[in-house]
Amino acid sequence: MSIELITSDGHVTITNEVIATVAGGAAIECYGIVGMASKNQLRDGIAEILRKENFSKGIVVRQDAEDIHIDMYIIVSYGTKISEVAHNVQSQVKYNLEKILGLHIKSINIFIQGVRVSQD
Repeated sequence: MSIELITSDGHVTITNEVIATVAGGAAIECYGIVGMASKNQLRDGIAEILRKENFSKGIVVRQDAEDIHIDMYIIVSYGTKISEVAHNVQSQVKYNLEKILGLHIKSINIFIQGVRVSQD
């Protein structure tokens, strides 16, 4: 599935993988984020941190008419306030998607898949 934009110069098609990559890149830059997790939990319940090329496995992009909804599955750092981290991720991802891709995002849903203790 992809998003089609019609401009005065022609059509632009943006795939969900591109949206997921931009959203994932914006999310991991936020304080308190360890990484992105897969939307499908492993059988033993351990969330695996995804690499940059696999962000689309941890982000679901849905489109209803003109509205775009994003579900993000993340792993946060132990000791951070989860509600603040989630709010920061929502704000940063929305800002980056609107700035870089010119998309209007209706909602960004955050799912915390795990908490990791930093190795510092």
